[in-house]
Amino acid sequence: MTDGHKLTGKQLISRAAFCFGNVGHSAFYGVMSTYFIIFVTSGMFNGLSKAVSTKLIGLITGLIVGVRILELLIDPLLGNIVDNTKSRWGKFKPWIMLGNIVSVILLLILFTGIFGLAKYNWVLFAILFVIIFVTFDIFYSLSDVSYWGMVPAISEDSAERGIYTSLGAFAGTIGWNGLTIIVVPIVTYFTFLATGKHEEGPVGWFAFAAVVSIVALLSAFAVCAGTEEKHNVIRNSAQDKTTIREVFSAIFHNDQILWPSLAYLLYSCAYVITNGVLFYLYKFVIGKPSEFWIVGVIATIIGFCTSPLFPILNKFIPRKWLFIGGQVSMVLAYFIFIFFRSNVFMMDLGLVLFNINFAQLVTVLTLTDAIEYGQLKSGQRNEAVVLAVRPMIDKLTGAISNGLVGYIAIAAGMTGSATAADMTSHDIRTFDSMAFYIPLALAILSIFVFLLKVKLSEEKHAAVVEELKNKLASGQQEEAPSKAAGAIKHETVYAPVDGQLVAMKDVVDRDGKPFPGRGFAIKPTSNELYAPFDGKINFTFGTRHAFGITSDSGLEMIVHIGVGTVNMRGEGFNAHYTDGQEVKKDQLLFDFNCDLIKEKGYSDWVITFFAQPHSIKKVDGFAAGRTVTHGDKVVAVEFK
Repeated sequence: MTDGHKLTGKQLISRAAFCFGNVGHSAFYGVMSTYFIIFVTSGMFNGLSKAVSTKLIGLITGLIVGVRILELLIDPLLGNIVDNTKSRWGKFKPWIMLGNIVSVILLLILFTGIFGLAKYNWVLFAILFVIIFVTFDIFYSLSDVSYWGMVPAISEDSAERGIYTSLGAFAGTIGWNGLTIIVVPIVTYFTFLATGKHEEGPVGWFAFAAVVSIVALLSAFAVCAGTEEKHNVIRNSAQDKTTIREVFSAIFHNDQILWPSLAYLLYSCAYVITNGVLFYLYKFVIGKPSEFWIVGVIATIIGFCTSPLFPILNKFIPRKWLFIGGQVSMVLAYFIFIFFRSNVFMMDLGLVLFNINFAQLVTVLTLTDAIEYGQLKSGQRNEAVVLAVRPMIDKLTGAISNGLVGYIAIAAGMTGSATAADMTSHDIRTFDSMAFYIPLALAILSIFVFLLKVKLSEEKHAAVVEELKNKLASGQQEEAPSKAAGAIKHETVYAPVDGQLVAMKDVVDRDGKPFPGRGFAIKPTSNELYAPFDGKINFTFGTRHAFGITSDSGLEMIVHIGVGTVNMRGEGFNAHYTDGQEVKKDQLLFDFNCDLIKEKGYSDWVITFFAQPHSIKKVDGFAAGRTVTHGDKVVAVEFK
């Protein structure tokens, strides 16, 4: 990480790759959650009688809803599979690539109508549809869980996670809303090439699915090639394997997973339901399907503005209030849709307000931070399992949306070759209730849930990480030792700062509580900190007051600047390295503001302690009270 320094080429590539990854990934989800059911209602059963096609539409709609609800129990198990994966490429990348390849193949089969099988045997069609759809959802979920699971694996820094999540959400805006812009032109163009008719036909829908599939595969490859899963003592200290029982325990015994998830579920239902019926609004209510692209353009422009703004706004506004502010904006949008939708300008304003939202960003970050929260409570670090919760919610809301869209299409006669001229006032009222009134109530409920029940703020997460550090220091929670018998190793630890050596027992906080762990401290006389040996920077705490470093011989240590400085949230700390960087003894790593630390009421001791105290066999040479200069030998360590 850097503060006030330019990003390295590797960091830029990593951010760009992760960002592009969600363009195709989000577009792919949009095809299945929104546009597949439109294809089902308008193109899949062309050539069949209206009575038969109506029954098949109802059948497919019901199957999609039922299958996806049942799969909610499967997703945590898929997260557990990812969590327990070990490969030379890490645990996420294999599933990102494999999940996308299988999903693309099955998606294209579905958009052929399973090769028109319904015309010959609708029973066999229904059976194969369930098998294909379930398999598709499983492999898509594996890729989705793995994509977002990369966030805590790329960095444990909450701010850096916010940047990656914002980039992913920004790209997701392009992928999701880009569909709204391209769907009608692509479907109509390829239908015209095949039939000579300017309409949305089955051939056009297949071409649309094929275009999105290509983008999805390119995006998956970008993530796998451009990002790197990192390891640090906090990640590695968690339980190595989790059982199925522990998977569900990780979710249901972590209140800061459940409440943010409920708030997001309410928001997501409102958002996806409304998005799912906007095409019908323009085609059957307004009677201008060719203008549907406006919805996508507005959403994309707003997404371009809101996603990059999130990490900037979050510096001044807590995540909770960004979530609530977005929901208030959505509520205002629904009032415009209900009372002023005949006015073109007001409708456009409503679309602007509808898309000013930070719910997904806030939820992903809160759930990501809940990983350490859960690790502190149970000792388990269920990265992919926890981050499988959001895809579960997306899948559920997609099912609800598909069910309602299918219901509206049938109840309001918006199927087959129907047009706006065929709509009655009853049809319009049916549409309004599903498109606006129900989602309005859901958006309001999400505000109350997040406001009253979500407690895991940025400050709370920093305190959780600090407590995990304390457990590591005291040996209560350390990385599982290797099963292989290890030889005794030796390492010399040199002074990271100028100052006076202090015994660990003499380092206390403002409440008189001693600093936990085994190591040594220095009362600094300078503001610069240097590497205590040749090694590699493993990670930096999100509050920038501490970092982990491993020597070339394998000794893991944490260097902690100040006592209580976690509450400074990084103010006054400036790093001169990037996580993962190889460093040499006495290389400048940090400068920090001692005066500011004291001004805030904290102690400025620099504490260097062992991340795995149980592996330490002998420490020689320490002399409390001795004055040292950075680079002076402090202790000789024997360890396994």
